[in-house]
Amino acid sequence: MAKDKIQYVCDNCGQETSKWLGRCPACGQWGTMKEFRVKEEQPSSAVVRAALQAAGGDPGKRRNLPKRMSHIVAQKEPRIDMQDAELNRVLGGGLVPGSLVLLGGEPGIGKSTLVLQTVLQLARTRRVLYVSGEESERQIKLRAERLSSIHNSQFTIDNPSSDENLLLLCETSLEEIFNQVAEVQPDLLVIDSIQTISTDTVDSSPGSLSQIRECAASLLKYAKTGGVSILLIGHITKEGTLAGPKVLEHIVDTVLQFEGDQHYMYRILRSIKNRFGNTSELGIYEMRHDGLRQVTNPSELLLTDNRDGLSGVAIASSIEGVRPFLIETQALVSTAAYGTAQRSTIGFEGRRLNMLLAVLEKRVGFKLAQKDVFLNIAGGLRVTDPALDLSVIAAVLSSNVDAPLDSDVCMAGEVGLSGEIRPVSRIEQRIAEAQKLGFKRILIPAHNMAGLDTQRYKIQLVPVRKVSEAVRELFG
Repeated sequence: MAKDKIQYVCDNCGQETSKWLGRCPACGQWGTMKEFRVKEEQPSSAVVRAALQAAGGDPGKRRNLPKRMSHIVAQKEPRIDMQDAELNRVLGGGLVPGSLVLLGGEPGIGKSTLVLQTVLQLARTRRVLYVSGEESERQIKLRAERLSSIHNSQFTIDNPSSDENLLLLCETSLEEIFNQVAEVQPDLLVIDSIQTISTDTVDSSPGSLSQIRECAASLLKYAKTGGVSILLIGHITKEGTLAGPKVLEHIVDTVLQFEGDQHYMYRILRSIKNRFGNTSELGIYEMRHDGLRQVTNPSELLLTDNRDGLSGVAIASSIEGVRPFLIETQALVSTAAYGTAQRSTIGFEGRRLNMLLAVLEKRVGFKLAQKDVFLNIAGGLRVTDPALDLSVIAAVLSSNVDAPLDSDVCMAGEVGLSGEIRPVSRIEQRIAEAQKLGFKRILIPAHNMAGLDTQRYKIQLVPVRKVSEAVRELFG
């Protein structure tokens, strides 16, 4: 019998070595080299080749030859409309045929719900094979019936004309999945989830490093050669990263992360990696009893109407991707009860909050070293836009002096270490969003006033150069 081939792969970066090492030579991490055992026989390659031949291609007869750059015709990639505006935005305009997409998220956050309600809509025009290794056919049927209440005007799960395009397979063997793919020949293949799929070429349990690596590589080969889009659902580790080897993220074309607090109704779909679009796009959903609803105007939902007379609340004009929206920044400042001041943030980077508090103490003169500061971004959002700096400072000062801000004022500006208000990008969209929601004043960096047509806005523009000027404008 042929001896199995043994390699060692870094769980962090995917570096391969022929012997075990305590420290990865590529990324320098300790204890990340895992054993990867591969049999000499490769039946999965034969199964992939058979599936490709059934789809109309013979990879065995195809030769890749080098081409001159001038001979290559560049054209816009065709996109598959996912029948979901939020998902299309995050993907960069739709799903590219032949792409491999990985969707990750915490347990119970709504990954399977998002994918199932999307394929229910997509099956009207595309042939979809939904492979589940975690749930039974009856469980998926019950979820589809629950979701059909929000799609009953366009799709019903018992409609024969639509039902023939949506096929369900409960299977964990990669070889058997490719056998069924060869017969069905779908336009979209969904794997729920990649941690439950295993192949006979690797002698280890499903979900291990070697199984995930080999299964993902086989699926990538089929996607690129056969032109079939594949959507993988992945698990999340306790550290909040995608489970499995880091090479899994290198293999796929797009990595989407579905996040949110289960105690809140809102869910955020982010693009961590995207070879076909922008990674700064953001999709917002509302979790309801009948599925996920797209949030087309998040500003109206993220802002509360009862903030009049409340201190520690400031409104910021933020932008994620191409979408502007207003979010509520909440702060609470109190005397340190145990001597050591606490700094706690939700939805905002803690180190940036410490920097802003240092600016307040050094440049403005507010003593906050012996006070606890708690900061929260309302709605469970996690925002990285530097334009939130000004609203964070305003909310902290409002809570510190217990003086509420005017309910008709919002702001956008990045704060530098010298206490200056630095300019922010796409100021026109931020101003237009604030005006649309009825705000009367908006504080913006003075540098953004250059070249800005103030006559087209009905909202009052208040330019500020330093944090001290913003404090005078807000508190008098």
